[in-house]
Amino acid sequence: MRESLEKSLVLLIIRLGAGGMMLTHGIPKINRLMADEVKFADPFGLGPTISLGLATFAEVLCAALIMIGFKVRLATIPLMVTMLTAAFYAHWDDPFGRKELPLLYFLTFLGLLVFGGGKFSIDGIMGKKRGI
Repeated sequence: MRESLEKSLVLLIIRLGAGGMMLTHGIPKINRLMADEVKFADPFGLGPTISLGLATFAEVLCAALIMIGFKVRLATIPLMVTMLTAAFYAHWDDPFGRKELPLLYFLTFLGLLVFGGGKFSIDGIMGKKRGI
């Protein structure tokens, strides 16, 4: 029982920390999305506006979902794709030090994908009510 409590507390701290810090990257992108001319990387050939929109979706909406613990595993997937894109596309020519942060975020979200949000999350509370 105690191990489960400790695990859930750690998952809560990781969710709040990683999600909150990711919001600091995502919220400024909202203003960039509203600009007359969007300048953003286009790694998938969808156009810079759509690429920025997808990154904003991941870094704002998915980060917020992770913080509150709703659909945590699903919300990690767009963030993991965004972080790998940042590391290996946006910062491809940069030194490893510039790739470290997106890779660290990737590993953090990978952990949340594997372990879920814990019992101190909406997912955990809803699962408890359903008997899961």
